[in-house]
Amino acid sequence: MKAMMAAGPVFLARRETWRRGVSALACAGALLGASGARAQEADSDPAGAAGDADIVVTGTLLRGAAPTGTNVVGVSRDDVTVSGAANANELLAAIPQVGNFMTQPVGTGQFGAPTVRPNIRNLGSSGGATTLVLMNGHRLVGAGILQTTVDPSIIPPDVIERVEIVPDGGSAIYGSDAIGGVINFITRKRFDGIGANARYGFADNYQSFDGNVTAGKDWGSGSLFVSYAYAWHDNIQGIDRDYSTADNSARGGTDFRQTTCAPGNVTDLQSLLSPLLPNINYALPGFTPGVVNKCDQTDFADIYPRETRHSVFAGLNQQLSDDIEFNMTAYWSRRDTQIRQAQAGFTGTITALNPYFRPLSFSPAQNIAISFADVFGDSLISNQRFDSWGVTPSFAIKLGGGWQLRAEGNYGRSYNLVREGAINASAATLALAGTTLATALNPYNPSASNPAVLAAIRDFENYGEAKQQLAEARLVLDGSLVTIAGGDVRVAIGAEYHYEDLASRISLDRRNVFTNAINSKVSRNVKSVYGELLVPIIGEGNGSPGLRGLQFSGSIRLDDYNDVGSTTNPKIGFNYKPFNDLTIRGNWGTSFHAPSLADTTSTADARAQILLNSPFIRPGDSLLNFLRPTIVLAGGNPNLKPERADTWSLGFDWKPDAVPGLRASATYWNVKFKDAIGLAPFLSPTLYTDQNFASFYILNPTLAQAQAAVGNLLLNGAPSLASLYPGLPGAGPYVLIDARRNNLGRVNSDGLDFDVAYVRPTGFGSINASFAGTYTLNRETQAIAGGATTDNLKNGTGRFFFVAGLGGTVGDFTAHASLNHRGGFPIVATTQDHISSFNTVDLFFSYDLKALLPDTSLTVNIDNVFDQDPPFFDSQTGYTNGGTLGRMISFGIRTKF
Repeated sequence: MKAMMAAGPVFLARRETWRRGVSALACAGALLGASGARAQEADSDPAGAAGDADIVVTGTLLRGAAPTGTNVVGVSRDDVTVSGAANANELLAAIPQVGNFMTQPVGTGQFGAPTVRPNIRNLGSSGGATTLVLMNGHRLVGAGILQTTVDPSIIPPDVIERVEIVPDGGSAIYGSDAIGGVINFITRKRFDGIGANARYGFADNYQSFDGNVTAGKDWGSGSLFVSYAYAWHDNIQGIDRDYSTADNSARGGTDFRQTTCAPGNVTDLQSLLSPLLPNINYALPGFTPGVVNKCDQTDFADIYPRETRHSVFAGLNQQLSDDIEFNMTAYWSRRDTQIRQAQAGFTGTITALNPYFRPLSFSPAQNIAISFADVFGDSLISNQRFDSWGVTPSFAIKLGGGWQLRAEGNYGRSYNLVREGAINASAATLALAGTTLATALNPYNPSASNPAVLAAIRDFENYGEAKQQLAEARLVLDGSLVTIAGGDVRVAIGAEYHYEDLASRISLDRRNVFTNAINSKVSRNVKSVYGELLVPIIGEGNGSPGLRGLQFSGSIRLDDYNDVGSTTNPKIGFNYKPFNDLTIRGNWGTSFHAPSLADTTSTADARAQILLNSPFIRPGDSLLNFLRPTIVLAGGNPNLKPERADTWSLGFDWKPDAVPGLRASATYWNVKFKDAIGLAPFLSPTLYTDQNFASFYILNPTLAQAQAAVGNLLLNGAPSLASLYPGLPGAGPYVLIDARRNNLGRVNSDGLDFDVAYVRPTGFGSINASFAGTYTLNRETQAIAGGATTDNLKNGTGRFFFVAGLGGTVGDFTAHASLNHRGGFPIVATTQDHISSFNTVDLFFSYDLKALLPDTSLTVNIDNVFDQDPPFFDSQTGYTNGGTLGRMISFGIRTKF
């Protein structure tokens, strides 16, 4: 019983050696009581064979030193168990500082965003990311067709030793991407024995399963282990959840249902006979006049797609001599995702020349609006596969006098395949104009058409394939320069070479026909040098009252890109201890994100898209311009420059000696983000009304202007630019729009991160409580530099996100409850002015079976106990500000031999 009473404080004390600040889930580690703490000690050694001093932590190059002046949010192995996360994305979605907090993270599998992108501070992202994701301090190879960001789901939760999240700029240490912050997944280093766990979960019309087996051997001077993880979950469609609907009229909103249905609609064009005659709609299949069929496009579209994941992770550690240690990790991951979208709709005009034409008046033509659901199924099915693997060898060499040289390598590859189901709109249009039963489409009853006609319409897909490669080599030398009154002045210097490439192919054509495919292969290399200095003016615990500790740090990094130039980013920080139990900290630095290969030199999606009409008309211009073509330049932009930010923060960590087990921290943070990569707002009248966008369009472009702008881009939608200019007055293109990715806007945001946690041993075990989250004080954006400023907190952005927890341990039984809150926000809309907050309650229970089976425990997770729906939003999906599978119950077992 005494061991159980002490387990919580011991656990927190061990964790203090590697993190500053307070974890967003700080108390959760104590929830597993003695059994959880013992399992951690038996299964892993966070310090490694060399001891705590050699731990490399996030946000610094110095061994065993927490980053100066910076808040670190930590998640432990026990936190992972309590969360019930089946993958790393779900784990991150439980952290308030991460943008997808309280969502159901899902990779859409689409070309542009096939993976979940962790996004600290919600600064936005393009083909790359503004949050850097690492594993053991190293980058991971990217995934996707039109992006190069990391898919965190490749890391199975059971190999995670801890997660360190630094929500401050980190480019002075890590280079590109670390604008919003850094997420570092730190894996197990040692394992001895065989461990296994499995979990089954279910919700309404939904099931999931995940499991893991780990086997390893620790022989003292080294260790080898291999871990295999499997995860599967079912899909959930809109029809399975009441909150997902396109018809919001019952809630005072808009009916967004579409008219391309099965059965569909026919509009008799009597106005062709006389402008005085009205066009009349008839609802199929009975040709009911004056009635419109409507269908909900959310019904047979996935809210959460079906997914299967396989992951293998291996770790090898060996002390080669007293002075040389070798470490290597390797992983392989495969994710198969099946996504169902609403079956494609089709609109067109049928004339009396079609043998299926059914006259409804003397009019020779009708407009039709149909869906192919009756013949091709309710959903379009898309299948995606994402494979990746990597290996990271490293040597740590002691040079004497406390100096160490780390030589590290990192290599990774990924294969990405996206096959989006679609219909061949050109074949459908051709068939609607067919003049024989063998070639014509019957729009009134598509299943009655010639099977060959239907096969031609169905024979189409959006195909994307990409291979990405990453290779890095790094040297880091660190040690003590001199000893002063406050302790050792420590320094680290390093050099790094980074190479990456992206080979992609996109085809929007018939299945397995790649005649018109766009192929692209691009690469880049980066040479970097960097350094960090830590100066302890007054050692911790020394000095006089009011000055118990003071240290400063400075770091700087130079990155030289062969394609986007070079950049230098500094960072400075301080820790000041007026009292032994209070630390005041602060930092300032600059950070950047180099535009990804997918955003710059890759030409896989570069094209001039021709629209045969002009839906984007300048306010005040004649609506007849709708009948004129539009030229849209799309894809990447080789002229992009890096996104940049100035970041700083100021905060404190307090662990009062008078109240053992209490920890508290608060941090003020400030981000000024500029040159954000985005698209001109071509879907909005703002394109024409804001003069800052004047360079992104040309009204009534001449043929010479169009040819100069299009250049060598692929022309999609017309045989030639000249064909758009018939020589008639007012008949050429109405507008040419540059919708390529460009450096446009700014984001200025600041706020408070906070965390309070308390753990108290009791006569029966322990109790604990916590309250952690973030509060945004201000968030202003500019769609383009120099343009109008938008206060996001007044339209579309919530302020307050938090997790509050309460739990305890009684003997072998542990229980924990958490309240998750995602704040509501005002919006500017015609039917509502506010989006409600989203609140859920999660429960966790654990029971240690040590009396029956040693090192075995049973767990139960109940997520969203009260089955709360996400808040209503008058949109085509009917909800926003969070995601949920509903009430989810999971049963698990974990054991070790």
